[in-house]
Amino acid sequence: MIKKEMIAMLLAGGQGSRLGVLTQKVAKPAVEFGGKYRIIDFPLSNCINSGVDTVGVLTQYQPLRLNSHIGIGIPWDLDRNVGGVTILPPYEKSSSSDWYTGTANAIYQNLAYMESFNPDYVLILSGDHIYKMDYEVMLDYHKANRADITIACMPVPMKEASRFGIMITDGKGRITEFEEKPEHPRSNLASMGIYIFSWKTLRESLIAMADQPGLDFGKHILPYCRDNGKRLFAYEFNGYWKDVGTLGSYWEANMELIDIIPEFNLYEEYWKIYTNGDIIRPQYISADSTVDRCILGEGCEIFGEVSNSVIGAGVRIGKGAIVRDSIIMRHTVIGEGAQVTKAVIAENVTIGRGAVIGVGEEAPNVWKPQIYGFGLATIGEQSEIPEDVRVGKNTVIFGKTVPEDYVDGELPSGGALVKEVDEVR
Repeated sequence: MIKKEMIAMLLAGGQGSRLGVLTQKVAKPAVEFGGKYRIIDFPLSNCINSGVDTVGVLTQYQPLRLNSHIGIGIPWDLDRNVGGVTILPPYEKSSSSDWYTGTANAIYQNLAYMESFNPDYVLILSGDHIYKMDYEVMLDYHKANRADITIACMPVPMKEASRFGIMITDGKGRITEFEEKPEHPRSNLASMGIYIFSWKTLRESLIAMADQPGLDFGKHILPYCRDNGKRLFAYEFNGYWKDVGTLGSYWEANMELIDIIPEFNLYEEYWKIYTNGDIIRPQYISADSTVDRCILGEGCEIFGEVSNSVIGAGVRIGKGAIVRDSIIMRHTVIGEGAQVTKAVIAENVTIGRGAVIGVGEEAPNVWKPQIYGFGLATIGEQSEIPEDVRVGKNTVIFGKTVPEDYVDGELPSGGALVKEVDEVR
């Protein structure tokens, strides 16, 4: 029988609905980040950098681009005869056919996969966070405490603690209580959604709680283990970690990459972030262009002015165009003379000549103000913006729009222009 000390189970099936149209056609872990990467590259790179060479990736929502990106795992050195990376979608069984209904339910449905490696420990990860972590150090902590479960935690400002699952410890790291998004938190130690389980504990708890609707680690598995005398410990992490779950946090995390000394450094030799790079031609920056404080992806062509922005692979920015404080994802075209300010523009978008994106005073979004805010103009992938139109702030556009869609040539701040609205969250 194959024997692995620790395998990883990477939860990558989430919709990421708070990213709005950015995740309309793609799972959140497959959303582009930093002009070159996709969000899932970070936990996958952490695995191989930490010596974890067996990773099950659990997919569900819009998995096509995620599956093709991961492939057989070559960029992360996970193309192996024993172990490596395996895509684990829901599948039809002889007795039933179920979608994954919760984080722990997804793991439960793949008990046979985990059993095939007879692991001592199982590392549970989320596929939608930006961070670097050595899981081997966390495993050493788990062993030293003879823990049944170790939960990675980080201190957060007390005023933000009510947004997280909060751990209360005895001073030696052992978790005595935990509260899920408490109104009045008693601690600021927040769960990062990263767990190491001793295999026996994980298997026993999943089987015992299998019938719980929407089986979830925070709501079901951890309380069960605590109530049955298991040893739960908090592993405190003090590095950079960001949940890019909203448009605002996604934009901020990208902008932080272009600081002179970024808090999250993509360029460290000793902890590389690997990705499936399908663009290999170099960038081209014309003699008439200006580029200041930017990340430029491979194969982009710059003929205009770009500042304080993250530009993806294969992007073309036309002559006389101006792009500021924006994220432009791969294969997007910004037409000549267009102006783009504080925008998030997804993949394969066309911005017409002379269009102006991100102007005027802010106003609440008329469609989904809880998603489309932060002063951003958000444009979903494969959208088309006509020539010479004006688009305000806190706006969203999705689909192939035409001049007639813009009243007096404008989508004012707070506006929403979404084609095929029944298909969009």
